[in-house]
Amino acid sequence: MKTPRYWSDQEAKVAILSCGARLYTRGFVAANDGNLSIKVSPNEIWTTPTGVSKGFMTEDMLVKVDTKGAVLEGLCKPSSELKMHLRIYQEAPEVLAVVHAHPPVSTAFAAAGMPLDRPVLQEAVVQLGHVPLAPYALPGSDALADSVAPFCQNARALLLEFHGAVTWGKSMEEAMSRMESLEQYATILLHLKTLGCDRVMPPPLVEDLTALRSSLGL
Repeated sequence: MKTPRYWSDQEAKVAILSCGARLYTRGFVAANDGNLSIKVSPNEIWTTPTGVSKGFMTEDMLVKVDTKGAVLEGLCKPSSELKMHLRIYQEAPEVLAVVHAHPPVSTAFAAAGMPLDRPVLQEAVVQLGHVPLAPYALPGSDALADSVAPFCQNARALLLEFHGAVTWGKSMEEAMSRMESLEQYATILLHLKTLGCDRVMPPPLVEDLTALRSSLGL
């Protein structure tokens, strides 16, 4: 396996603050919703604090933890959803960043119990593929971590029933881009449903688009 490119502590902090502001500006989080994390070594992860708006975080609020969740650095309490992040890192060692948010349209599909499994947008096919729905579990619980575990190897994004969405990647930018692609996908699918359209891409086209992933480094 190729050795992952870990980010420095400072790079990780800048990326978390930048993407937190991006989530807030895009309306993907409200109040204190959402959380982000970046793995900076095999056993060290920077994450967001609990109870703080992602649009107004500062570096001193961020928390470094180990892969068991023990605090290594920082004065704030880590995100209540830390267990979910740690489980994703455990199940998919190539993952170096995780983003959890509540983008409105994607979250509406999650609340409706509907996975995003209709190939209607070429970018979504390439970037995400099928987006499954993880069954509901209480926030911050071991059960929530367990609910996402079966999907970590074969999915790039996941809806959380009655809750929101989570994406991951080999960098914070990749994880964040997948969150944005997820919301775009959900929005287009909602518009198509409003139009009464049930049209999807033919399977050969889906196969061709899926084959592009390796050439695009995905």
